[in-house]
Amino acid sequence: MVFQLEGKVALITGGASGLGLSHAKELLRNGLKGVALADIDETAAESALQQINNEFGPGKASFVKTDVTSNESFEAAFKKTIDYFKHVDILINNAGMVNDKLWEKEVDINLKGTIQGIFLGMEIYLRNYKSGEEAVILNTSSIAGLRGNPAIPVYSATKYAIMGMTGSFGAPYHYERTKVRIITVCPGLTVQTDVFNRGEYTFSPEYMGAWVSPLEELYANKDYIQTPEHLSKEVVRMIKFAENGSVYVVEQGLPSFKYCMALKETMRNKLLIET
Repeated sequence: MVFQLEGKVALITGGASGLGLSHAKELLRNGLKGVALADIDETAAESALQQINNEFGPGKASFVKTDVTSNESFEAAFKKTIDYFKHVDILINNAGMVNDKLWEKEVDINLKGTIQGIFLGMEIYLRNYKSGEEAVILNTSSIAGLRGNPAIPVYSATKYAIMGMTGSFGAPYHYERTKVRIITVCPGLTVQTDVFNRGEYTFSPEYMGAWVSPLEELYANKDYIQTPEHLSKEVVRMIKFAENGSVYVVEQGLPSFKYCMALKETMRNKLLIET
């Protein structure tokens, strides 16, 4: 069954800039009633609201100053979204950072923020204030959550954890009792300026040597990186069509593809050999 976007409302964390703002605009282009931009950056929010007003007209977006590491702040974002739009149907857990030097803050934003969003959405606000039969939570992982990255291991760990949460919260049991579908996107390298704190994103300078290629070279490779607009189009398709508990990879400007973890039973012949 296709999740119809017309008349729906989305709450997007980290929505005032970068990928969050790109997702908001693409959803509105596909008929969404409105978006709530949950972000801590008030200056970026002013620009984001102006851009949305210019393209879509007034009343399509609201800003809620939100610290996703605070349960009270995150809950207030849901409440203010409902006050403004009267309902909420989609949560995009997009807020994130890449900075292993500040790994405790990184864990709080990437992991704790996502957990709080899932619990608040699944157990209270999406469950009880959706406008239709179904609501959707889309989590943001990364290709680093599939294979790890030795240069930024803590960031990779937070994205691995999101994969585990999607499989667990995406079980049929939780869907049947809440009618909240939960899915995850794993983006590859995407053109943006607000995620990497350049020069300070590894735990120490030694970790920089773990990059397979210098980050600047990767960003310069036009065949490797993708645009936010492409990623957002694929995110919209996932919200409409992806099945509960599924994970999709979007990289190199190509169509999204489903990622499936191998069953452990298929690996029983990979025995530990003493040499």
